[in-house]
Amino acid sequence: MKKLLSLQILYIDNPLSLYSFLLNKCTRVHTMLFILKIPNKFCFLYMYTRTYYEISYFDFSNCYLYSDSQEFYGEVIIKVYFYLVGGLKLFLKSNKRGVLMKGFCRVVLVFMFIVLFSVVSLAVELDRSETLVITGAAWGPPSTWNILIPNRQMGTGGLVYETLFSYNPLTNEYRPWLAESGEWVSDNEYVVNLRRGIKWTDGEAFDADDLVFTYELARDNAVYYSPVWNWLGSVEAEDNYTVRFTFDEPHYAEWDKELYQRYIIPEHIWSKVPADKLIPRTNANPVGTGPYLYYTAGQDRMVWERNDNWWGNEVFGTPKPKYIVDLVNVSNNITLGMLMKGEIDLSNNFIPGVEKIKGVAGLKTWYEKEPYMLSWNTANLYMNTTRKPMDDSAFRRALAFAMNKHTIVDKVYGGLVKAANPTGLFGQGWLAYLDQGVVDEYGFYFDPSKAVALLDKAGYVDSDGDGWRDQPNGEPIELEVMVPSGWTDWMEAVKVVSNNAAAVGVNIQAVFPDTSLYDNNRFTRNFDLMIGNQQTTLTSTPFDYWNGVANDGIYGERIANGNWGAYDNPELFALIDEFNMTNDETEKMKIAAEIEKTLLVEMPTIPLWHNGLWAQYTNANWTNWPSEDNPYGVPVTWDNAYQLGMIDVLIGLEPVK
Repeated sequence: MKKLLSLQILYIDNPLSLYSFLLNKCTRVHTMLFILKIPNKFCFLYMYTRTYYEISYFDFSNCYLYSDSQEFYGEVIIKVYFYLVGGLKLFLKSNKRGVLMKGFCRVVLVFMFIVLFSVVSLAVELDRSETLVITGAAWGPPSTWNILIPNRQMGTGGLVYETLFSYNPLTNEYRPWLAESGEWVSDNEYVVNLRRGIKWTDGEAFDADDLVFTYELARDNAVYYSPVWNWLGSVEAEDNYTVRFTFDEPHYAEWDKELYQRYIIPEHIWSKVPADKLIPRTNANPVGTGPYLYYTAGQDRMVWERNDNWWGNEVFGTPKPKYIVDLVNVSNNITLGMLMKGEIDLSNNFIPGVEKIKGVAGLKTWYEKEPYMLSWNTANLYMNTTRKPMDDSAFRRALAFAMNKHTIVDKVYGGLVKAANPTGLFGQGWLAYLDQGVVDEYGFYFDPSKAVALLDKAGYVDSDGDGWRDQPNGEPIELEVMVPSGWTDWMEAVKVVSNNAAAVGVNIQAVFPDTSLYDNNRFTRNFDLMIGNQQTTLTSTPFDYWNGVANDGIYGERIANGNWGAYDNPELFALIDEFNMTNDETEKMKIAAEIEKTLLVEMPTIPLWHNGLWAQYTNANWTNWPSEDNPYGVPVTWDNAYQLGMIDVLIGLEPVK
């Protein structure tokens, strides 16, 4: 018998759970052992390998659940109790010959191993009717609440620290938040009027000094938003509630995003922190103006408590959950099981196959049917334009016509995502600048025959008869497309890319480096092709997308801010900058059309699909979730996203009576 390369054991209480587990795990492990409860105490043991199936039947009297022996995440693994009623005979049959195996001792040893390493979940100490349990944002234990660094604990921005405005991506509308109003009073001056009566959670008044200090700290110290001072000239408080921003070179598009992305910090606290302590500071129990406070933190969770003195209670309404428990991410099958049992209320995880089981499992998604999820970013196929033949726009454009995006959407994602617009744009703020006429004339679509014609015309033919196209000079085309190992959906997607390319005679092989190597390769241009969604996340302005796929930060040894394929087009860079620095809407539409045309003709990247704003929720404990038919908020707990509509969700939820 073939040696078992890896083993996973799962007690499953219904075939639906088994199905979801298979969807998630069958591409990741070699061997899995399942115990599926069947009525009348009859159990079914199912072992899966890549080469054979093995089945045995036996009888248990009191089976309790076990979850995933390979992944012990803190305190979410649950004890397993097995009370054996009768003797056990384990019969294994391979696909080649029958094999009788005395497996009782082996099974008992495995069960002992499970019990030894399993732990009891934490006792629930919070009133569940007042507690919202979420997951999908945190990838490690809470360690810092420092708002001056980008990798702080999720929720620190939005729940504790707030912004001048919020932004609704569903309607492309801004709403005054800490600001009462804001406007351009000249071409290079923007004036903010702050709300009165707001207090920090330590009782100090919030005023113009806090806003001025937030920006001047970034001027005088190196923090992640310091680059704003490349174009900002000064920030001055005209009175306690009025602040004037004067720009050396106004970047209107970037400022639009700044208004709902910059968290304002208390001057009376941070001004006392020495410069060399600003970044190392963990800032536990942070003092903010927001609707929640630090309650407690553990290895597997962060707990926030409602701020009943929040200024917004009278303006927007009071958030319903008294507590928010943000669980550190665990494996998808554990998350799905907890959702189905009502132990998690909202998951912002990608859960493969959820579209097939959401109805029976009692789960809700934004759309009732495809695409189920809102879109969150664009997955692009980047081509390294410093290498041949990717330096040829004719080759890049031909490859675009060879790509069947709908195979990725339907076969890889099961309809959970949308095929990308040829421009890569999505969302109301971006699509407001879409020129459909440009797309109709220059856009690409799946047409292998057109891809073949374009390749032939450009001289990419099979010159040596080996079945693969060669470069015009006769050199072979042998390319690789990379995605991180373990990203199973992307791994399947690049197989589609490889197959689509092969269908038109282009040799592209899929490779799966680990995440750190993938990152280093994209930073150093050490790849042929890659899929990436960095710098393509939904914002209020398409400038962010364009600047992410085509910018001039490509001339050093490392690339750090998109344009991973090092596409060099100064004329396009200038157009994108011009869009950023233009405040006339008519002129911006003209510039946008030129940018879109250039990107479609030159095709430095091939937009493939729009990744979803993964959100699955249940009515077990909370109701009135937002949806396509009730779009009052956006259920997203990721970083920099609470002010995109999640606070509205917290206000709109209703506890189950």
